[in-house]
Amino acid sequence: MTTTGNGQDHRARDAAAIAGEGTGGTGALGALLLADARLPTGGHAHSATLEGAMAAGLTAGLVPAYIRARLRTVALTEAAAAVLALRHAAAPAPDYAPVQSALAARTPSPALRDASARLGRGPTRLARRIAPAHPAVTALDTASAATPGLRPLRPVVLGALAAVFGMGPEATARAALYDDAQTVTAAALKLDPGDPLTAVRWLLDAAPDIEEGVRCAAAVRSPRDIPARSAPLIDQWAGEHADATRRLFVA
Repeated sequence: MTTTGNGQDHRARDAAAIAGEGTGGTGALGALLLADARLPTGGHAHSATLEGAMAAGLTAGLVPAYIRARLRTVALTEAAAAVLALRHAAAPAPDYAPVQSALAARTPSPALRDASARLGRGPTRLARRIAPAHPAVTALDTASAATPGLRPLRPVVLGALAAVFGMGPEATARAALYDDAQTVTAAALKLDPGDPLTAVRWLLDAAPDIEEGVRCAAAVRSPRDIPARSAPLIDQWAGEHADATRRLFVA
């Protein structure tokens, strides 16, 4: 750390170094950071709708199938949107409005749109703390302009953070898909406690679906390319969960 100059300049330089501004990015380290459950972004309060699914009768034995279903539908859509947001972040004047609009249109459930906007708040705070002057971060308000009343959706913010960290499309997509699967496994252990090693097996078994999703999401280059993979039952369970009076998770 530099020891000359005023403290404010030191903090700005340190934040830029952490964010990868002028240093080539943090690359793989950034991907690990985004995948770390200890990152203080509020994701622990969400179950990826698993709580709503289990309230509707889904059993613990079906959790692996639930993970695969999400990876092929809603999680794939979000991963593709994150990749597209990363691509838009590379523009001289990033504009996330087309990505936000396309993702909102592909998220027909109001409960899921609201959950995504809530989940976007933590990463937005993180981005503005570590790289407040980065063009990918200062442009985040352009996302909300496309959907009045709806904050930047989480995949859009994830793409912006990926740009800050110097991540590529594949790493961005993999972080998004891994996070979705890991959110389900972590929630499952709270909703129906069992052997944590079983949850690890679920995640490893989902690897082929994650990698297939990475290939699909990384190929997206325009809003029309984002797959519209909503899942009607997940939409239904999310809506019912939003109105539940007794619940462990926010969404």
